[in-house]
Amino acid sequence: MVSCCTGATKDMGKMLGGEEEKDPDAQKKEEERQEALRQQEEERKAKHARMEAEREKVRQQIRDKYGLKKKEEKEAEEKAALEQPCEGSLTRPKKAIPAGCGDEEEEEEESILDTVLKYLPGPLQDMFKK
Repeated sequence: MVSCCTGATKDMGKMLGGEEEKDPDAQKKEEERQEALRQQEEERKAKHARMEAEREKVRQQIRDKYGLKKKEEKEAEEKAALEQPCEGSLTRPKKAIPAGCGDEEEEEEESILDTVLKYLPGPLQDMFKK
């Protein structure tokens, strides 16, 4: 029975802070392991970059086919549109009043009245013209 417990006592001694067996190549092995991890990470990043480039190529084909724009382009156009003065804004110059606004309203009302009169029977037209 003593033979079964001797291995356990060696491990317990190590856990309690006893002397550990030192591997002379431990530092070299750790460096090799770190290098292998670095290489794996670089390979993973390269793989993902290739996959993303392929996806972007497919996206661009779809945009070209359907006449769509990238999100960044769309946002840039919207921003540019907001910076340009709007036709109906309060800060527009007086010269930019569109045709049909202002003093011409009376003429428009007369033309509407004339249009309505055309469709009325003859005696009614005479009443409204007087």
